[in-house]
Amino acid sequence: MDALVSTEWLAGELGAFDLRVVDATQVMEDTGRDPRAEFDAAHIPGAIFMDLAELVDSANLIANMAPSAEKFASRMQALGLGDGSRIVLYDNAPHKTSARAYWLLRMFGAHDVAILDGGLAKWQAEGRAIESGVTKLRHRHFTVWADAEPVRSKQDVLDNLNTKSAVVVDARGTPRFTGEEAEPRPNMASGHIPGSRNLPYDQVFNADGTYKSVDAIKAAFEGAGVDLSKPMITTCGSGLTAAVLLFAAHLTGKKDVALYDGSWAEWGADPQTPKAVGAA
Repeated sequence: MDALVSTEWLAGELGAFDLRVVDATQVMEDTGRDPRAEFDAAHIPGAIFMDLAELVDSANLIANMAPSAEKFASRMQALGLGDGSRIVLYDNAPHKTSARAYWLLRMFGAHDVAILDGGLAKWQAEGRAIESGVTKLRHRHFTVWADAEPVRSKQDVLDNLNTKSAVVVDARGTPRFTGEEAEPRPNMASGHIPGSRNLPYDQVFNADGTYKSVDAIKAAFEGAGVDLSKPMITTCGSGLTAAVLLFAAHLTGKKDVALYDGSWAEWGADPQTPKAVGAA
């Protein structure tokens, strides 16, 4: 299974014994939306709902940090996402949150994971089948292991300021990156990690919400001043849209990409970390 699958492909695979379709929609709290209620009202047949807002380290003061491997495995087992499953993720979120679910699943040991190109919006626009109600869940064993390669800590990013071994790419909108626009979180500095490049996450999508071609994604990275020959660290506000850039980089065949999970929620709140303003 490719990492990115089409609506046509998924329509042909629905009902396969090993296929698990997962709605990974997450929205900001101030939108007034309830992703779980929306899922109950309309979802792809046979899909289950993954609550990304709950898949966090609740003991960490930094917003949206990844959970422990044990917590993740427990939640996946309860969702029926077990060993041998082919998992297709989709969302109906402006921040394309299925990419965060993809990153978590791959980091914690799931091998056959894909994202539905265009998400629920494209599926519905094509008039494909939708169902409502609560999906029955069956526990399955999920063998978990934590791969440290796809994640970077604040210390890793601080060290990189000196070594410059990796290029840091920020997925936030340009006004937040430059510091012209205040951060939405209170008591948060503005600006960006020194030396980082800015590629707003929406620049890797077509107008219909599908991912751009591999060549166009490469051009977007290069246009932002990203040296694709170097290892990459993606960052954003709280690790959501950083996952979009990580996934987009993977689509180009790039393997040496990691996500700074703390992102600006951690970096911007620490008075000791250096900050830059203005264009990259």
